[in-house]
Amino acid sequence: MGQWLANLRKTGGLGKDQERAAERRAALERIDRYWNPPWPLVWQQRYAALTAVLADGAALAEILPGVAVSGQDIGTWLHAQREGWGQLGDGQRERLAEVGVEPLPATAVEQAPAKATTVGSAAFERSVAALAQYKTRTGTVTIPRGHIERLEDGTEVRLGVWRSNMRSRRASLSDARRQQLAELGLFD
Repeated sequence: MGQWLANLRKTGGLGKDQERAAERRAALERIDRYWNPPWPLVWQQRYAALTAVLADGAALAEILPGVAVSGQDIGTWLHAQREGWGQLGDGQRERLAEVGVEPLPATAVEQAPAKATTVGSAAFERSVAALAQYKTRTGTVTIPRGHIERLEDGTEVRLGVWRSNMRSRRASLSDARRQQLAELGLFD
């Protein structure tokens, strides 16, 4: 099912006939208006895991950092969503609110230490985008060391070397970067 949806999300995945493609898009949107979300699919997967846990009877207050579903730390992800509520898109906030998730109180966010911007942020984000693209295409984050991934904008990322570096430098990464890479499955 996941591969089928991934294929539909690709350019032209709904078919070449524009009318038929529109009908297919409308049918998918009747099932889930966010079948092809504007945010990363990793976010959508974590949200689906959260809703599955809630459907099984868990309470939001029980989903603390460390609570994992199928190897995904949903508790840490949920805390990050509440903490970064203002950076989420409207649709993301709407989906979370539907299941009772609210932003952290302003005092909790204010007490958290400010995150300093670091040199290399843009390079890190490009590499994360390349990793997500590779994972979407191949279904894995096991990458040959010499692999170079080309992004849609033409940028080339030495993804195999970068992956190896991130895994070996895991302990020295910021919590936010470590979480971002863990959500993509880099540390599994």
